Amino acid sequence: MTAPDAATENPRGEHDLPDVSSLTVGVLGGTGDLGSGLAYRLAKAGQRVVIGSRSAERAEAVAAELGLGIRGADNAAAAAAGDIVIIAVPWDGHRAVLESTRRDLAGKVVIDCVNPLGFDKQGAHALRPDEGSAAQQAAALLPDSHVTAGFHHVSAKLLLDREAERMDTDVMVLGDSRAATDIVQALACRIPGMRGIFAGRLRNAHQVESLTANLISVNRRYRAHAGLRVTDV
Repeated sequence: MTAPDAATENPRGEHDLPDVSSLTVGVLGGTGDLGSGLAYRLAKAGQRVVIGSRSAERAEAVAAELGLGIRGADNAAAAAAGDIVIIAVPWDGHRAVLESTRRDLAGKVVIDCVNPLGFDKQGAHALRPDEGSAAQQAAALLPDSHVTAGFHHVSAKLLLDREAERMDTDVMVLGDSRAATDIVQALACRIPGMRGIFAGRLRNAHQVESLTANLISVNRRYRAHAGLRVTDV
C-alpha cells in the first residue's frame, strides 16, 4: 500500500499525520472481543471495515450483529480487502494465520496487536517468542509487508460498550517505518478520546506486549478496565 499523501493536524495536537479516512481496514481475528471491538469503533468513526475469521459464515454473522456497514469474510478475503490490516488473532494461531495470508498482506501496513501470554494459578504472565515478540514474528513471516505493533492495551469490553462514547487511552505504536507508524497513529486518532503515540522501533515490542499482563493484574485487583496515558506529550 502507498501511504496517503494528504496530511492533517489532529485536534489533540498530533501534526502531519496522514489522512486515512478513505482506507479500508481488515481485521483478522475480527470475531474475537478485541478484533470486533476495534472493528466497531473504527466503523463508528466512519472507516470501512472488513472482519475476518476462519469461518466466513461466523464473520458475516458477527458483522451483521455489529452493524455500521461492517462486512464479514474469511481471513484471506479480509486480508485482501484491507488497505490496512489488524492482526487480532489468539497467540496460538498467530503464525498459522500470517503464513496463510502472507501473499494477501504484501505491500500493506499490518498492525499486530497480539499479546503472547500464559495463564496459571498466579495469573497472567508474558511469554517470549523465539523472534522476540509477536510483532517481530510477524515481521519475519511477512517480509513484504510494513509490520507495526499497536492496540495492545485497549479494553475489549470498553470497545464493545455501545454506551461508551470515548476511549480514554493512548495507543503505543511501534515500527521501523515512519510512514507506517504515522498511518497507525492516524488510525488510532480516528477513535474519539484515543491517541496514537510513537513508542519506538519494532525491537521494543516485547515489553509493550508484556505490559498487558500487568494491566490484567490491575484490572482484576481493582475491577477496572485500565488503559494507558502518556504524560507531557
